[in-house]
Parts: sequence; C-alpha cells; structure tokens
Amino acid sequence: MAEDKPDIAWRVIGGLTGLATAWAARKILGFVWVKATGKEPPLDTDSPEVSMGEAIGYAVLMGVGMSVAQIVVNRTAKKRYDAWKSVKQVTPGH
Repeated sequence: MAEDKPDIAWRVIGGLTGLATAWAARKILGFVWVKATGKEPPLDTDSPEVSMGEAIGYAVLMGVGMSVAQIVVNRTAKKRYDAWKSVKQVTPGH
C-alpha cells in the first residue's frame, strides 16, 4: 500500500514553517542561554577558548530545543492545514 504524497501546498507551508521555526527557536534559545549563563552563546563550539562543558551544554540546549520546537510547530501546522483542507473540500461552491 503506497503512502499518499503530501500536496504541493503543504510542502511549501511546511518548508516556510520550518525556516521560521528554526529562526525563532535559535533566537529564543540564545536568549535562554544568556539568561542562564550570563554569557553570549559560543560562536564556535570547536574553539579551545570555549570550555568542553559549555560547548556540550550549548549543543544539548540547541539540539533538544530545536527538535522540540520543530515537532510542536510541525504537528500544529499540519493539524490546522488538514482541518482547513477538509473544510474547504466540504464547503459547496468553493
């Protein structure tokens, strides 16, 4: 049994949603990092000037934070898109 391919509208919406989510999550997580540590996020986690603990902590925060943000936003957007699509299909004359 073949899976349904997502339509072009969802691909566009999903892509734009992904870009916006990544940008916003990076800004929010950077703000959280500054509030928690009192320091700006490390620009280069491979730099010897950044401690191993700081580099790992930042990587964990960004990895988990970005993944959670993407899951929440993608699921919410898909649910709303599917609801909109089903209403549009049911409405006569449109």
